[in-house]
Amino acid sequence: MSQFSPNLLPFALRGTESGPTTTPGALIDLRAVTKTYKSDAGPCHALKGIDLRVQSGEFVAVVGKSGSGKSTLINLITGIDRATSGELWVGGTPIHTLNEDGLAVWRGRAVGVVFQFFQLLPTLTVAENVMLPMDLSNSFRGGERERRAMQLLEAVEIADQAPKLPASISGGQQQRVAIARALANDPPLVVADEPTGNLDSLTADAVVSLFERLVGLGKTVLMVTHDKDLALRAGRLVHLSDGLIVQDHATKRTR
Repeated sequence: MSQFSPNLLPFALRGTESGPTTTPGALIDLRAVTKTYKSDAGPCHALKGIDLRVQSGEFVAVVGKSGSGKSTLINLITGIDRATSGELWVGGTPIHTLNEDGLAVWRGRAVGVVFQFFQLLPTLTVAENVMLPMDLSNSFRGGERERRAMQLLEAVEIADQAPKLPASISGGQQQRVAIARALANDPPLVVADEPTGNLDSLTADAVVSLFERLVGLGKTVLMVTHDKDLALRAGRLVHLSDGLIVQDHATKRTR
């Protein structure tokens, strides 16, 4: 697999500077974050006072059983959901203070999300799917958007699939498109929620290799996974259980 070219990500570190009230060097800074859902059976405490700091350029894997709070944590960090209490700082921005419009603008430029089920629009071509975040955020000029989309597709080695619709390419290729789309606006943070859950082991390995190369270029990657072997390829392992962080340590690869 070819290396990512640094000139594909000219603003890779933009937005990683910590604000005056965040922990120095932390791209993600969560403080006493709780999330409680209401149900007919009573309150469900999905997260119970989480403190988590992730430095710029880290590759962090989040693991835990179903119901441990992994998806809730990811949804809060990406601004898809809101915390019940606590503070969430991402890239120096206190996202817990933003209204819905502010969150949408922030999310479009500050974070790229990769989903398990790809979430590509079926009526758009591969290239158009990658350009969509640029169109929505009005980032890059018109002609630059197509060039950037093609550069990113080349970086993930599927530029030849650019004119095709998602249904006509494999699952592994669709996930590569999703990664290229996540990088469209050059966010400092990439969040991947079970990105290899629908892939065979060889393709999953290739996807994690892409994340490793992104980290080498200064991106921060936060990956939720059930795959223990893939999790150990991250530099750091955060283990959730019953809404609490029960382990947080470097993996063997960083020791």
